[in-house]
Amino acid sequence: MPDSADCDRRLDALLARLRRRGLVTGERSVFGEPIPRVREGHEAEALLAANRQQRAVVNHSYATPWPGPDLCAAWVERVVEAAGFGFYPGSARDLYERDCHLDDSSELRVGMAVAVPTAPYAGRGMTLGHVGLYVGDGIVRDSAATGLRTVPLELWLVSYGLSACPRWGWVGGLALA
Repeated sequence: MPDSADCDRRLDALLARLRRRGLVTGERSVFGEPIPRVREGHEAEALLAANRQQRAVVNHSYATPWPGPDLCAAWVERVVEAAGFGFYPGSARDLYERDCHLDDSSELRVGMAVAVPTAPYAGRGMTLGHVGLYVGDGIVRDSAATGLRTVPLELWLVSYGLSACPRWGWVGGLALA
């Protein structure tokens, strides 16, 4: 388990990377948390710009039930399969390494997986990572310990980016856009 000083160093390093990429403002909220933002001209795709295939993924992200705790990748796999695009098994780390190679938010498209290879919030997440789906308009849907969530993209990036650089891409390499 990392000590407090190690965690502080990792957080400072992450915030510096996010500031360089323009994903945080450098300011802090009243709660002391970094204030996230997406750089002008680097906005992720809006739901209205999505095509039929991308919207199928979004629709199934709302229709596919929560599989239980520690099963974020299983939920993403089920959503993609239910949308008619095949089954691509693996952990969140596997999806990250195999499918997620982009980190510029202007390249983020509706229906893409958003992942980290290690997540700071759960024992299994430290080794297996975490993954969700971008559903447009700056929103990520994911399967968490207590159920399905709808989270602002910037908050997801800052929260899960504490332990690794978040990336995104098409599950199975299927370009739906």
